[in-house]
Amino acid sequence: MKNNSTKIIAFLLIAILICACNAVKRVPDGKSLLVKNNILVNGKSTNDETASNQMYQKPNGKLLGYKLRLNLYNLANLNPDSTYQAKFKNNPGKYERMSKIFSAKQVDRLGQSFYYKGIHEFLKNTGEPPVIIDTSKTRKSLLRLKYYYFNNGYFNVQTDYTIDTVGKKRAAINYNITTGPAYKIDTIRTKIMTPALDSLYRTNNEPSLLKSGNQYKTTDFEEEKNRITTYFRNHGAYYFQPTYVTYDIDTIGKKAKADVTLIINNNTIQERDSSRTEPFKLYTISDVNIYTDYSAANSKKKPTDSVSYNNFNLYSYKTLKYKPRAITDAIFITKGSTYADFRTTLSSRYLNNLRIFNYPSIQYEVDKRDSTAQSLIANVYLTPRKKYSFGATLDLTHSNIQDFGIGASVSETIRNVFNRAETLEISARLNVGSSRDMANPNNNFFNVSEYGLDLKLNFPRILLPFGTEKIIPKSMIPYTSITSGFSKQRNIGLDKENFTGGISYNWTPKRHNTAKLELLNAQFVRNLNPDNYFNVYTSSYDDLNGIGKDYNVNPINWGDTTEEQARKDLTIPKGTTGFTNDVLTGQTALTSADSQYQEVESIEERRVRLTENDFILATSYSFTKTTKKDLADNNFYQFRTKIESAGTLLSVVSEIGNLQKNSKGNYEIFNLEYSEYIKTEFDYIKHWDFGKEKVLAVRSFFGIAIPFGNSNYIPFSRSYYGGGSNDNRAWQPYALGPGSTNAINDFNEANMKIAASLEYRFKIFGDVKGALFADAGNIWNVLDNVIDSKARFDNLNDLGEIALGTGFGLRYDLSFFVVRLDLGFKTYNPAHEKGDRWFKEYNFGHSVLNFGINYPF
Repeated sequence: MKNNSTKIIAFLLIAILICACNAVKRVPDGKSLLVKNNILVNGKSTNDETASNQMYQKPNGKLLGYKLRLNLYNLANLNPDSTYQAKFKNNPGKYERMSKIFSAKQVDRLGQSFYYKGIHEFLKNTGEPPVIIDTSKTRKSLLRLKYYYFNNGYFNVQTDYTIDTVGKKRAAINYNITTGPAYKIDTIRTKIMTPALDSLYRTNNEPSLLKSGNQYKTTDFEEEKNRITTYFRNHGAYYFQPTYVTYDIDTIGKKAKADVTLIINNNTIQERDSSRTEPFKLYTISDVNIYTDYSAANSKKKPTDSVSYNNFNLYSYKTLKYKPRAITDAIFITKGSTYADFRTTLSSRYLNNLRIFNYPSIQYEVDKRDSTAQSLIANVYLTPRKKYSFGATLDLTHSNIQDFGIGASVSETIRNVFNRAETLEISARLNVGSSRDMANPNNNFFNVSEYGLDLKLNFPRILLPFGTEKIIPKSMIPYTSITSGFSKQRNIGLDKENFTGGISYNWTPKRHNTAKLELLNAQFVRNLNPDNYFNVYTSSYDDLNGIGKDYNVNPINWGDTTEEQARKDLTIPKGTTGFTNDVLTGQTALTSADSQYQEVESIEERRVRLTENDFILATSYSFTKTTKKDLADNNFYQFRTKIESAGTLLSVVSEIGNLQKNSKGNYEIFNLEYSEYIKTEFDYIKHWDFGKEKVLAVRSFFGIAIPFGNSNYIPFSRSYYGGGSNDNRAWQPYALGPGSTNAINDFNEANMKIAASLEYRFKIFGDVKGALFADAGNIWNVLDNVIDSKARFDNLNDLGEIALGTGFGLRYDLSFFVVRLDLGFKTYNPAHEKGDRWFKEYNFGHSVLNFGINYPF
C-alpha cells in the first residue's frame, strides 16, 4: 500500500509538472513569448547589467533554470467564477440536486471556496503572467539603450533590433548597437560669472572629476556638478544650487574629442513677475538663535525666558529647563563663522543624538541689520520629547541556549535628568523558554527562565576630570554611558546570578567609523547550583561514571549499596566528588601515567573551571569601520577589531598593597580569584553586489584570549564556541570542536577561534530569497591549562582541523527584518580520522536546520 501511494503521488507530481511546463499555454495566436534579450554591441554579445536594465520587457524569471512562477500562473484558472457557473448551465439538474442537500445560498458560496476559487487566486497572485513581446516597448528599450551609450561618450551610436523565432510561440529580441568611436575630453575651460566663486573655484584643492583624456561620461559631469555645489555651499554660497552649473560641449572640427567649458552663471532672483541676476554673495553668521521648546502652537508667540551664552541666544516659551552648554555643545554653527552646509548637518546629527528632542529644524534668514546683505541669522527650532516615556515589548526568541522562548520587558526613559541633556534608561525583563540541552527531570516544556534589571545613564559628552576636546572634538559626537545590571537564570545549567557595571566612552571619528573605549567593565558571575554540574554536563558524567565502574574502591560513592550491588552509577554530587578525589590522591589503582587518570584529571579541571564564580574587571577598546551607506547598500566592507585586558589593574593594586596569595598562588578580591587575561578579535565582512538582487558575501573572523598572571584559563562567558545559525551552520551551537575532539563535552568552548564564511544570495521570487553557503572554522585551546592534545592548537598543522560545512537556505524579507532558514551539511569533519573526514556525514540524517532572524553577516 505504501509503495502504491508513493507511485500515485509521484505520478500526480509528474502530471502537474507536464501540464505546467506548457509555458506558452496563455500566449495568444500570432504572439510570441519573450525568452531572451540579446544586446549585441558592435556584433558581440555583452553582459553589461546597466545596459540590460534599460529593457522595458524582460523574460519571465527562472529558479535554477525553471520558469516556476510562469508555470504556476499557467496552472491557475483565470475565471473560476465562470467555470463554476458553467457546471450548472451544462447540467441544470445538478444545481437542483445540490440545493436539496445544501441551501441555494450555500451552493453559491461554494463557488467562492478555496477549492474552486481560492487556490486559483493564490496561483495567479504567486505566479507571473507570460511576457509577450510588445514592439512598442521594444522600441522604447532601443531608445533608452541609445541614450545610455550616448551618455557614455558614443555620440555617433546607431541602433536597431530584430526578432528571432526560437520555437513555437517563442522568440528572442536582438538589440544591435553600433557605437562608433568613444569621445574623450580634450580641453577644459571655465567661465564663472561671480568673481567670489571664481576665486573659490581656483583655490579649491579637491581634484576635479573631469580630466583631459578621460572618456566622456554624463555621470562624471553630474558628480562634478554636485562636488562644486557642495564646495561652494560649504564656503558661504548659501543660495547656490546645482542648476547654476552648466556645460558647453564642443565637438566641431574634433575627431572623437570634445572641448568642455564649465559655466557658472550669476544668481537669478525672482521678483514678482520679473527676474534679475546678480553675483552670488558669500554669507557669514551674525546670530544663532535657539528655541528650546518650539511647537506649532507657540510659533506665533514671543518667548518668555532667554539667556545668552558664548554668543548663542537661547529662548524658551516657558522656563528654560536646560543648562545652556548642554545645548550649545551640540551646535556647530557659530557667530562670525562662514555659512557651511556641513555645520548644519553636523548640528542636526548631534542634536538628534541627544535623544531629548525630535529631529531639529534649522533655518536661515538674511539679517536685515546688515547693509551689505551678506549676513545670515541661524534659527534652531527644538521640540522636546516627553520627559518620561514608557515602553513594553513581548517577543518570541530563539538563541544558542533556548530552542523557544517568550520574553517580556518594560522600560522607562527619563530625559534631561540633570538639566544637561542626560538620559536615564531603566528596564526590567523576564524570559521563559524551552531547551533540549538543559537538565529537565520533570519533563517540563518551559524548563529555563531568566529575569533581570538594567540601568543606563547617558551623558552627551566625555565624562572625565580633564578636557578631551583636542583628542576627541565634539564634531565626533562623543557620549559617555554608565551602566549597571543584574540578572538571574534558573534551570539554565548551574543557575547563575550575573552582576554587571561599567563606564564607556563612544565617539564617531568619521561618518561611518565608530570607536568605543570601555574604561571599566565589571562582571561578577555567581553559580547558584554547582552541585548540579554532572546533571547538566552529562557527557562528562558518562565518561567519569564509566571509569568509576572499573576503578572505584569506595562503595559509598555508589550510594547505599551492598557488596552484591557494586559497580553501580556514581551518585551526584557526593559520588562523583568522592571518586575524583580518590583518583587524584592516589586512593585507586590509577596512576598519573594512565590515560584514565588523565581523563579524570581533565574532567575535574573542566568542572572546576565551569563551576567557579567569576570576577572580571576589564578594559577594552573597539573600532569599527564600514563603507555601508544605507540598508539597501550591498556593495561594501566592514572591519571591526577589539582588544580587551582584564585583571591587570587588580594585579597592580594587589602587588602595591602587598596582598597575600592563596594556596594556588593567586590573588583574591573579596575571597574570590579574579580573572586575568588579554583578548583580541578581528572581524572582516565584504559584500559584492552583482545586480538583479545577486550578492556575494564573505566573512572572516579571528579571536584569541590568553590567560596569564592570576589565571590559567578563560572564564566561560569570555570564551568562544563553534556552530549555530550565525557561525558554522552544519553544527549545532557548542557542538563543534575544540580541535578534533568530536565535541566530547556538553557546551564545548575554547579560547581561540578561526572562522570564515562565504554566501551567495539570490532572488527566487517576490520577497523570497535563496542562498548557497560554505562555513569553515573551529575553536582550540591555546596557552591555557587544557591538557587534551586533540583540543589544543600546537602548530600550523592543526589548521587541518578546520571544519567545513556547506548548504543552502531560504529567506523571507519582511522589510523590517528577514526570517531565515538554513540547512547545513557536514562536508569536512575534523572529528574523524585523517583520510576519512570528507563527506563522511554528508546526508540529511546528519544535517542541521537553523532558524535565524536577519542575515548571519
